[in-house]
Amino acid sequence: TNPGFVVRITQAGLDYAHQQGITILEKELSQLKLSDISGDSRVGRVGKVHYELSRLRLRDFHLPYSRITPISNVGLQVSISNAFAELDGDWRVKFLFVRDHGSFNLKVENVYIKISLRLGSDASGKPTISTSECSARISKVRVLFSGRLGWLYNLFHRAIESRLRKILEEKVCVIVDKSVQNELQKYVQTLPVTARIDNKTGIDYSLVAPPRATAQSLDADLKGEFYSLAHRSTVPFSPLPLAFPSDHDRMVYFGASSYFFNTAAIAYHEAGALVFEITENMIPKDAGFSLDTSIFSAFIPQLEEMYPNMPMKFRLSTPTAPFLTIGPGGISLKPTVDAQAYAILPDGSLAPLFLLSLVRNVSAVINVRSGHIVGSLDVGRIRLSLKDSAVGTFEVRMMQSLMNILTSSTLLPRLNARLDEGFPLPLLDRIQLSNTLVRFHQNFLLLGADVHFQPR
Repeated sequence: TNPGFVVRITQAGLDYAHQQGITILEKELSQLKLSDISGDSRVGRVGKVHYELSRLRLRDFHLPYSRITPISNVGLQVSISNAFAELDGDWRVKFLFVRDHGSFNLKVENVYIKISLRLGSDASGKPTISTSECSARISKVRVLFSGRLGWLYNLFHRAIESRLRKILEEKVCVIVDKSVQNELQKYVQTLPVTARIDNKTGIDYSLVAPPRATAQSLDADLKGEFYSLAHRSTVPFSPLPLAFPSDHDRMVYFGASSYFFNTAAIAYHEAGALVFEITENMIPKDAGFSLDTSIFSAFIPQLEEMYPNMPMKFRLSTPTAPFLTIGPGGISLKPTVDAQAYAILPDGSLAPLFLLSLVRNVSAVINVRSGHIVGSLDVGRIRLSLKDSAVGTFEVRMMQSLMNILTSSTLLPRLNARLDEGFPLPLLDRIQLSNTLVRFHQNFLLLGADVHFQPR
């Protein structure tokens, strides 16, 4: 299934996400808890040294060098090198008739960690992430004991260093797995797979396939489909494949296809939201006319005889959902609107007068603001034709300027006010966009942005 909406995270975006993740992992590792350790170390034929380590405290755990790499058809790989940590605690030792105790300091250096992350999706279309592999290797452990009996410490320090190295290597991967499960997996699940727009429509942002890694990015294919909240029907056409460009200047890119926007037209049309009424109180004061039969009697003389000086109203509706096209030159559409004119009788009832068909060239300006796609429409001149009349035939060409003023001064501001509220982009929790760009390609709109994560 081709996606209606694509999200691409570039290497720059992965690097930024990786920095945030490493900060969390560093914090998790610095809180690592170690149990007391005891054991015996044999000293030739003389006997055994019995040692006990207690109150082990990890002071810090630093991950200064790391990188994240997308591995095609596999997932993400995180490599950490030259990490180091420091640990202290108390020791107690017994050898023959000698007993001693004190404190110690342990320096762990040259820690190498390799983490492989598997990407997937659950039944609801939300992304999933898990640890598929983790290995940790510590090449250098140095323990420093306080005290005066240097010869005694030399009897067992190698055994302690070896045990602590093995324990720490195992614990690191336990912490990594826990951090991925408790932090990263929970966070990626904040991606909204449905976004309610208003009381009529919503957007389906569920994944149509698991996220896929390429050599340079991480791509997520989303359904990208508007739907009516009252009744969700099957869209009568399919998304076209998107020839995504190889832009990498921004951290994240969104590809919104013509399918995405055209399903919005279907959803709003099915929800009855593309019906507008123009009445007298909506006419701007500086328009220079009132919406009544007297203004139209100049074009339709018989109107003055049948309904003299009566207020009027227009009911505008789209006979079919208006579809747009996207190309390198921008967004354009040519909607057909039916305009039914009524006379408002003294008792408040409506007398149908005539039905016009309005065809107009419309172009759109698109931008990104506060995580929403926002826009505004610009319109050309109307072309009119008469579809039906209860007041006889008349020349519609003479009414063109008047209808142009009516729709431009009343309908267009309402549509632009709605478009200015915007439609939410599929963003994880606490993500803000900046440095946005908008570009038009064949059959889709490309939005690029840098990302800022707002910690709690």
